[in-house]
Amino acid sequence: MPATQPAPQPGKTDPSIIRNFCIIAHIDHGKSTLADRMLQLTGVVDERAARAQYLDRMDIERERGITIKSQAVRMPWTAPEGNEQGAEPGTYVLNMIDTPGHVDFTYEVSRSLEACEAAVLLVDAAQGIEAQTLANLYLAMNADLHIIPVLNKIDLPSANPDKYAAELAGLVGCEPEDVLRVSAKSGIGVEELLNEIVKQTPAPVGDPDAPARALIFDSVYDTYRGVITYVRVFDGKLNHRDKIKMMSTGATHEMLEVGVISPEQVKTSEIGVGEVGYLITGVKDVRQSRVGDTVTTQHGSATESLGGYQHPNPMVYSGLYPIDGDQYPDMREALEKLQLNDAALTFEPETSGALGFGFRCGFLGLLHMEITRDRLEREFGLDLISTAPNVVYEVLMEDGSEVTVTNPSEYPEGKIAEVREPVVKATVLSPADYIGTIMELCQQKRGTLQGMDYLSEDRVEMRYILPMGEIVFDFFDQLKSRTKGYASLDYERTGEQAADLVKVDILLQGEPVDAFSAIVHRDAAYGYGVMMAGKLKDLIPRQQFEVPIQAAIGARVIARENIRAIRKDVLAKCYGGDITRKRKLLEKQKEGKKRMKMVGRVEVPQEAFAAALSNTPAADKSKK
Repeated sequence: MPATQPAPQPGKTDPSIIRNFCIIAHIDHGKSTLADRMLQLTGVVDERAARAQYLDRMDIERERGITIKSQAVRMPWTAPEGNEQGAEPGTYVLNMIDTPGHVDFTYEVSRSLEACEAAVLLVDAAQGIEAQTLANLYLAMNADLHIIPVLNKIDLPSANPDKYAAELAGLVGCEPEDVLRVSAKSGIGVEELLNEIVKQTPAPVGDPDAPARALIFDSVYDTYRGVITYVRVFDGKLNHRDKIKMMSTGATHEMLEVGVISPEQVKTSEIGVGEVGYLITGVKDVRQSRVGDTVTTQHGSATESLGGYQHPNPMVYSGLYPIDGDQYPDMREALEKLQLNDAALTFEPETSGALGFGFRCGFLGLLHMEITRDRLEREFGLDLISTAPNVVYEVLMEDGSEVTVTNPSEYPEGKIAEVREPVVKATVLSPADYIGTIMELCQQKRGTLQGMDYLSEDRVEMRYILPMGEIVFDFFDQLKSRTKGYASLDYERTGEQAADLVKVDILLQGEPVDAFSAIVHRDAAYGYGVMMAGKLKDLIPRQQFEVPIQAAIGARVIARENIRAIRKDVLAKCYGGDITRKRKLLEKQKEGKKRMKMVGRVEVPQEAFAAALSNTPAADKSKK
């Protein structure tokens, strides 16, 4: 590493030596490892404090090996002496943002791009371009960022850098020799990459004498210090103890602390044009600091706010209920704090006859839902049950009225003219060998092929229109298993279509249990009814009386299972003797069971709800 000079002080840094960039890539292409290597090379993290996935702060990120939250970090880098790299010699300030790779966290990526001037597009030299690589590249191009193409993992035995450099060059519009080649794990080529970032990334542009304007691109809740807001300054500067104003709400606060992240929070006196930093105002109300808002000073404030972000619409809805009803107020508070940290999460209160009080939550996808539930249980100590995920349907009645259905229990009774379901534009990238397999799967899921292109002689891009309801269950799992893990998927909401959908109710002893209801395509209704009835038969304990489990569409029963009654051996005390006495005892028992069946209620344990509402078959659960 070149000899380092003292890093320029935040707030007093000339914007011409600042370089703001982010790293974007598909899952597992090495973003976090490259970030680790940059932290070590720039001397921000010493060998003793270094650890793998340094910027992945949450336990759940480290366990799963995925990035969920974007992280910003400030690093000094001394450009080499001389001008052969195209950069003036001297120390530069690099603000790097490490972003998530999964399709469910695209919103997180789109916010990070607004704080940058360039994006490092990272591609695995053994796997090549994947669906999320394309999605993130288009996001970066729409944000008008300079793209720096990089191939990672060039030292793997299965790497094919020449082939994928040509693919990447064709995509970005450069020459194959312009694609940088690095190994984030061993550090090969990372110094050259940092020099290229200095050379290629445009310096931030802004007016240091104009009224202060800073864009909030993230915020987190700290138990001790309240809301911590992450900002990128576009004009002017923000000083310690300034009175600041949020332009969307008009709320004013005093700044108790201002600073930069390098990689831990470092307190400073001010942050200026082009800098990425944090603000602490001591605000405890999480709604006071909205992502996408513009921060300015109270005195001499700016009149025009910066363009915010297009707010994402939830794609998947699920009910979350605390197992212990007393945790309901804690759950509301936990969701509010999590919403500050995750602006894509939406929630509203709802009640279920079977599960009690809870919340209807909107998510961007299944992984987003799973991560949110996991975080609520870990970070806030809640025990939760989640209902089966579903999407939003528009139901048009014969009398002309329209009903929006976010929950099967809201499905209207009466004569229905049409049901419309959301559809997505899905892009599948795969080796050409699996084209037939993927087509078969997409046809089963009611997909329509829109087009197909060969990226190279053995890699194909397939574009489908698919119902969102089919994707949220097991489409991704099936795609991966049928293509041995080689196919990748990206999707975006594209509109609605009419479909033959019905509501399947699950009845226990003739009474519908709202938590088990589902809206499915008519062709799949019988399969869903048989599957749920079979699961519940195994999960609900036997009662004192026989319990019928029925799946029904309206008044028509389509599947049925019986849970047999527990029978006490009333003949145990009869040693031989008259058969009529035995018959009398058995008849008496039968009368009692019949009476009990009329007044008795079926007890469904919470574990049965949790198991039945998961996607795992009951038989698999019993084996574990």
